[in-house]
Amino acid sequence: MSLNPVISMLGRRLRLAVIGGGPGSFIGAMHRQAARLDDRYELVAAALSSDAQKSIAAGHELGLQAERCYPDGLALLKAEAARNKIAGDGADVVAIMTPNDSHFKFAFAALTQGFDVICDKPMTNTLLEATQLHQRVNDTGLVFCLTHNYTGYPMVRQAKAMVANGELGDIRLVQVEYVQGGRASAGSGKKAWKEDPQRGGPSLVMGDIGTHAHNLLRFITGLEVSQVAAEVGSIVPDRITHDFAGALLRLNNGARGSFWVTQAAAGVENALRIRVSGSLGSLEWQQECPQALTFKPLGAPSQNRTPNGPGTLPLAARSSRIVAGHPEGFHEGFANLYSDAAETIAARRSGQATDPLALHFPNALDGLLGVQFVAAVIQSSANNGAWTTV
Repeated sequence: MSLNPVISMLGRRLRLAVIGGGPGSFIGAMHRQAARLDDRYELVAAALSSDAQKSIAAGHELGLQAERCYPDGLALLKAEAARNKIAGDGADVVAIMTPNDSHFKFAFAALTQGFDVICDKPMTNTLLEATQLHQRVNDTGLVFCLTHNYTGYPMVRQAKAMVANGELGDIRLVQVEYVQGGRASAGSGKKAWKEDPQRGGPSLVMGDIGTHAHNLLRFITGLEVSQVAAEVGSIVPDRITHDFAGALLRLNNGARGSFWVTQAAAGVENALRIRVSGSLGSLEWQQECPQALTFKPLGAPSQNRTPNGPGTLPLAARSSRIVAGHPEGFHEGFANLYSDAAETIAARRSGQATDPLALHFPNALDGLLGVQFVAAVIQSSANNGAWTTV
C-alpha cells in the first residue's frame, strides 16, 4: 500500500463536509480528528449546529472559508452540490453526526445529491427509514460508512480474521455485553435530546450502545442473530427511557448467545466485552484493555495476541500505526473506518479496484440489521420475552 493511496488514486485528498458535531460535541471532534489522522481528507465545509448563527460561527473557528460555513445541513448539501457542477471543487464526502432523528434526512439528501456518506450510528430511528436509506445506497452505488468504531480496533479485526480462518472451529456460543455507568443517577444526562424518543429513538440504551454490541458480535463472528428472547426497560427508579436491555440469542448457524447492555451500572466506565467460543477454542476481548486479545485453544495454553506481535494477521496489521507494545484505541479505531472508507471512495471515483482489506467498515446493510435488531428486542420484551424473529 502506498503512503497515501487516496492521493495516489485521485491526485488529491478527498474533500470532506461535516453536518453536526459543533461546539461541545465529543463525537464531532472525534469525527474530524479521525478524518485527519491518516491524511486522507481535507475539511472544506461545515454546518455544525442546528442554530444558524452558532453553526456559522463554529465554522469560522475551524478556519473554513466564510462562504462554506453554512447555517444548516440542507443548505450545505445544496451549495456544495452546486460547486461540484460549476467549478468541480465541492465536497466529495459528507459526514453526519447530528442527533439520531435527522440521520435519515441528511444521509438520504446527501446520497441524492451524489455525495458519499459517513454517518454516526444508529443509522436511523425507525425500520422504515433504515430500509429506505439502505435501498437508496444500493440505487446510487455510492459508499456509505456507518461509524461503529469498535470494528476499527486492531485486535477486534484480529479476532474477525482468526474466526474467518477457522482457528476457533465451528462457532457455538457468543457472549457480548456493553456496560456503562453514565446514567446510574436519576435525571437526564448531558444530552437532553437523547431522553426524547422522537429524537433519540424508541430505546435509549439500545440505540446508544446496544447497536454497538450487536454490530461487534456480527463483525467478529460473521454470523447473524436470527431470534431474540429479550427484556428492555429501566432499572433506575422513575426513569421513563430505557437504561437496560438483555437477551438470549439464537444465531443463524445454530449457535447460542447472550447479550446485555446498560448505562446504569454505577461506577462502570466503558466496559464493552465479547467472548466467542467454537469447537476448537475461544477468543476474549474487552474495550478497556484494547491491546489484548486472549485466545484459549482447546487442550493448549492460553495465548495473548497483541497488535504487531507474533501471529498478527494482515487485517489487524493494517489497522495498527505504531510498533508493538504501544497503546492504540478509540481515536485510531475511528480513524481506521475513515481511512478504509476513503480508500473505497477513491477507488470508486478513479475506477480502480479497492483493496479487499479496506472493505471491512460497517455499511448501510449493517445499519439496517442494527435497526432490525433493536426492533426485535423491543417487540420481544413487549411480549414478555417471547422468542422473536429478527
